[in-house]
Order: sequence, then structure tokens, then C-alpha cells
Amino acid sequence: MLIDTHLHLIDRGRLSYPWLDGVPALNRDWSLAEYTAAAGRCGITAALHMEVDTAESDAEAEIGMVAETIQAGLVIGAIAGVRPERPDIADWLAGLDRKVVRGLRRVLHVVPDEVSDAPAFRDGLRAIGRAGLSFDLCLRADQLGRGAALADACPDTRFVLDHCGNPEVARNGYDDWAAPLAELARRPNVIAKISGLLAQTGPEWSVETLRPYVEHVIASFGWDRVIWGSDWPVVTLGGSLSDWVAATHALIQGCSADERAALFHGNARRFWGLA
Repeated sequence: MLIDTHLHLIDRGRLSYPWLDGVPALNRDWSLAEYTAAAGRCGITAALHMEVDTAESDAEAEIGMVAETIQAGLVIGAIAGVRPERPDIADWLAGLDRKVVRGLRRVLHVVPDEVSDAPAFRDGLRAIGRAGLSFDLCLRADQLGRGAALADACPDTRFVLDHCGNPEVARNGYDDWAAPLAELARRPNVIAKISGLLAQTGPEWSVETLRPYVEHVIASFGWDRVIWGSDWPVVTLGGSLSDWVAATHALIQGCSADERAALFHGNARRFWGLA
């Protein structure tokens, strides 16, 4: 069983995605049917939809789109887009359909650091924690210290570090990333997502290219605090969905059955209370 905790679906006829203009390789529709066909060949049995940094005015519509998608099967919930600093955050959280929304995210590597430093942002993260929802940290490697500061400021909020902390694999960025990653992992309210690496590698990579990064994340967080995600379709910038699944299997070949189960589905089920 393999739960994909990081699936993006893109419907440009329904929602606006301003960032796609800068990524021509992804600037098309990516449908549930296309993903389902690929996922079925890889053993993926369930997925959480990750917000796709839509235009702010489309955030609510994206939640509605995912709610409809859930009816078709495979997708079992949403990590929805949020602006934690919004003044009505408590009322907004109270109005969410918790059968759909399992967690929340705002992409922080595309906004000034002052956004996450602001007291209103941190107050919003605390409100998210009180509401029993998690928050995904999507940061550049050089922002990992800011992630640690957020986790410290909001100890009752559960955080998910996306994409192994976005190390610059293609630029041999291990040394700049490894120590801040390990420091962030010392926060017990943070777990890490093994995802996103192929988008950081470029087209020339092998399992051995990825190995030091994946092994360091697992060693830092432990097998009980790591989950797996595909980052589809962003993963296609460096390979296919099946490439990433195969690479993951190769990277954890020596682990135990319990460790494999924890990474592939057990930790995600426990973290989000999935059936």
C-alpha cells in the first residue's frame, strides 16, 4: 500500500495558476484520469491533493474541486491553501469541511521572509494547531532555520516539511542543507516528506545521486516521522512518477517491512487520522 501525500491536479479552465507561466513544461492541464493511470502502475492506492498555489481568489474553488474529485475515488483529502495571517482565520477554519480538508499550506519560498516573521502569521499558525490541522512548510533550503523558528513559536501546531527541505541537488547542495535539516528535525512537532527531489536534480540523476539526501532525512527524523509523496506533476521535471516510485524502493531496499510500511502509508494514516 502506497499513500501519495503530495498530488497536484491542474485545471486551467477552472482555476488560475499564475506561476505556471514561468514553467512551460508544466503549463497544461494535469487531470485525475492521467494521474490515476500512472498511479495504478506504481501501486499507489490513495492520495492527498496538495494545493497548487492558485490565485488567492481561487483558493476556495480549489477546495470545492477536490471535494468533487474525492467522489471519484483515489483522492481521499486535501491539503488546502491558506493565508494564516488573514484576520478572520478562526472563523475561516471553523467553516472548513473537515471531511475534505486534512491540512493546510502556504508556499513560503515565493513570498518575502517578512511574511512568515509577522506576528499575525504566527498567530494564524497557532489557530491552525488549535483547530487540529497541520501546516506544510514549503521552504527553500536556506529557509530551514525559519522553519525551525516557526515550529518553536507554534509548539502545538503540527508541521510537515515538504520535499526534504528542497536541497539543491543539481548544485551539490548537500553541505549547505544537511545541518539545518538536522536542526529542524530536533523539533518534535515537525515531520518530513520524502518528495520533490527529482525537480531539484535535473535530467541527469541516479539512485546514488539521491541516496545521501534521503538517508539523511530518514536518519534525522527517524522512521516514525517520515512520509512519502510524489509531487506529481512537478516530479516530471526530472523523471516520471514510476521513476520516482522505483527510485524510492531502491533507496530503502535494506529497511525492514515495518519501516517500509511506516514510510509508505502507516505514518500518513496516523498523522492525518486516515482510514
